[in-house]
Amino acid sequence: MELKKILEKQSEESFKKYIPTLSIDCAIFSFNENSLHVLTVKMKDQDSWGLPGGYVKKEENVDDAAVRILKDRTGTENIYLQQFYTFGNLKRSESAFEEHDDSIWNKQRFVSIGYYALAEHSHVKLIIDEYSTAVEWKSIDDLPEFMMDHRTILDKALLTLREQLNNHPIGYNLLAEKFTMPELQKLYEAILGKKLNRGNFYRKILRYDILTKLDESRKGGAHKAPDLYSFDLEKYNSALKEGLKGSW
Repeated sequence: MELKKILEKQSEESFKKYIPTLSIDCAIFSFNENSLHVLTVKMKDQDSWGLPGGYVKKEENVDDAAVRILKDRTGTENIYLQQFYTFGNLKRSESAFEEHDDSIWNKQRFVSIGYYALAEHSHVKLIIDEYSTAVEWKSIDDLPEFMMDHRTILDKALLTLREQLNNHPIGYNLLAEKFTMPELQKLYEAILGKKLNRGNFYRKILRYDILTKLDESRKGGAHKAPDLYSFDLEKYNSALKEGLKGSW
């Protein structure tokens, strides 16, 4: 069924079920093949892409709604989730529903609460629902055209990641349990949007004493196999409370 008919059919029920004028949009990040990715959705009958989102039930906490929306789209609840901004400009979402009657639920004015989520790439299932035709990871270095104000939401989420890199467990939630130092550096470079000096990065990250060097290495490369590390979660969380000092 085309999207227009689905939304018209569900509009009356949505007015009864959800809090009016309030929505949620999620920027879900993962790290894969040395690149930071964001989860994108293509809605039926739409050429542009969007971020996963939804509405808040009348008998539901806002954070619980965000967890539900994430589970519906990724198949898991075990994802780090952080509320980061509220988006409420006039006509921020109505343009996506220009062909609909003004009375339809989705064409009302919505203030959206932005969340960013951090997920290990391999743990996420890409779920296509009745409203969408595709769900894909997109590298932040090769982003598609976004619907409504979703590019603004994504840009703000990325800015928040950079600002919170020194006091939130971002690396722990984006990397696999075991990782190499080059992978950790690539993650920081992807978030910060700039190259980092290898020697300076290694010295600084080791000085924080938040890593455990494992007695194993990454196999299969053409060069010397790099050592594997994991986060010492107790030390990591303790360091984050104080904030990792200095700039990158």
